[in-house]
Amino acid sequence: MNDNIKEVWNKRPLIISGPCSAETEEQVLETARRLAATGKVNMLRAGIWKPRTKPGLFEGIGTKGLPWLLKAKQETGLPTTVEVATAKHVQDALQFDVDVLWIGARTTVNPFSVQEVADALKGVDIPVLIKNPINPDLELWSGAIERLQKAGLKDIGMIHRGFSSYGNTQFRNAPMWHLPIEMKRRFPEMLLVCDPSHICGNRTMLQDVSQKSIDLDFGGLMIESHIDPDNAWSDAKQQITPERLSEMLGDLVWREENISTQEFITALATLREQINHIDDELLTLIGQRMKIADKIGQYKRDNNVTILQTNRWNEILDRAVAKGEALGLSKEFIIRYFDAVHLESISHQNKIMYDQK
Repeated sequence: MNDNIKEVWNKRPLIISGPCSAETEEQVLETARRLAATGKVNMLRAGIWKPRTKPGLFEGIGTKGLPWLLKAKQETGLPTTVEVATAKHVQDALQFDVDVLWIGARTTVNPFSVQEVADALKGVDIPVLIKNPINPDLELWSGAIERLQKAGLKDIGMIHRGFSSYGNTQFRNAPMWHLPIEMKRRFPEMLLVCDPSHICGNRTMLQDVSQKSIDLDFGGLMIESHIDPDNAWSDAKQQITPERLSEMLGDLVWREENISTQEFITALATLREQINHIDDELLTLIGQRMKIADKIGQYKRDNNVTILQTNRWNEILDRAVAKGEALGLSKEFIIRYFDAVHLESISHQNKIMYDQK
């Protein structure tokens, strides 16, 4: 990896933009020119090969689009990135001096395909981004990272593009923010980029989702842009013009994970210590609650009473929801919390039930 690409790869935030699909040479070049003119985009993306859900949809212009990207880079200075799914894709992309590769969601879900790409990249010094799999499976996502690491790749990043979910929701792909947060915990030093275009599936929510990712300390954004979004050959509804992209980026509030002023550090440390004490108390209280649940389990066992008593559980839950909402806690959180506590109580009582009397 040359020094210029290394510098771009290390930019925070890293902004990647370009059309969902490379359609014509002029479209690619004009998009690149207008993105470069914003002064806010670090890398040009374009789909060359497009894995589509159903046959008959536009599946990308193919290898003949790669010279267009190379020409766009030479004219604007923007490094290029494309999606690859096979060893042949990798070979073709490298032949035309693509600077960064990414593995798409439909490829991440297939370990055989990921391994094929990893094998093709052995001995190649190039950054690779990995999108989350279409289904919410973190082991597939982290497994893809590990396959590339074992192939010797050192510059690896993640793209959060949301997850498929059944039924109609406001998102094209549900963000399920807790999953990229967990990946960030597992790989704290690894670049994590948000792809709000595929999360939203529309233009209206792009800014809100982008801001949410920034507030969660993501390292950058991949946003689809097109010179004529309404007439794009693929994913027209979620693309925006380079000029609209510039406006949106200007309206975002970029935050920092850490700040060096002593006053801030002292105040934050004090508040975190308070949370530590409260967490300790909560764990102690939960432990005491389980001891009482153990005693209840013993009484049930000795009197041949079933462990699960639905009416009693509904009573506990109704009381907890009312109390929690009065304290400013959401009903969803209270139910999730008490479900976890209830399952642990049942586990304790179940163990006691089958112990010797």
